[in-house]
Amino acid sequence: MIRSREEIAKMRRAGRVVAEIHEKTRAMIRPGITTADIDAVARDVLRLRNARSNFLNYHGFPATVCTSPNSMIVHGIPDDTVLNDGDIISVDAGAIIEGYHGDAAYTVGVGEISEEAARLIEVTEQALWKGIEQMYPGNFLHEIGRAVQNHAEGAGYSVVREYVGHGIGTAMHESPSVPNYWPGSKGPKMKVGNVFAVEPMVNVGDWHTRTLDDGWGVVTVDGELSAHFEHTIVIGPDGPEVLTVAEG
Repeated sequence: MIRSREEIAKMRRAGRVVAEIHEKTRAMIRPGITTADIDAVARDVLRLRNARSNFLNYHGFPATVCTSPNSMIVHGIPDDTVLNDGDIISVDAGAIIEGYHGDAAYTVGVGEISEEAARLIEVTEQALWKGIEQMYPGNFLHEIGRAVQNHAEGAGYSVVREYVGHGIGTAMHESPSVPNYWPGSKGPKMKVGNVFAVEPMVNVGDWHTRTLDDGWGVVTVDGELSAHFEHTIVIGPDGPEVLTVAEG
């Protein structure tokens, strides 16, 4: 899908709302708050910006954002879970403006965290940017995953296979999928106006996953930590533009 300049402008506006959610929720995360508290802050930002959550009621998801602590990889439902010193948590947020979507995630430590947890977070964010560096016209889509995988595995971690990035525009999840690993083929060439959400999920231990009984939360099979970072990016004439960042 090639997005027009007008469409990208709307996605840029949605992305700035997501960036504001990230800023406001990051600032509040500390020991003693609940994951529901994070959801409430995100909900307030969306209301103030006249935006809608693209997560709420998506296939029945009951909250505004996903909050996934420690060994939970993605899709955690905000609830009365209290964050403790030493935890890590990923927050995945989205926004819809005039029918166009933005989607991004970050992982952060709660209070004082271990060196291993801090390194996992750092490497996962670096892996995201390694993938973004591949996003220029004429390059192949799956080079994103190759770069992510090489960086994460080079640091001794594993990359989740069962959940991947995606196209994004008038729906949160559009074709094609954007693997965070090399799937064995180059994939399509990227073109100016393509918009993708790139979202590496990186584990300390095994890359396999399992889904909790609530049907949403996805955790590592071995109970080891996982981190998750994501941005929405448009392919411009000179390379990538990250849409889910603050203005200026």
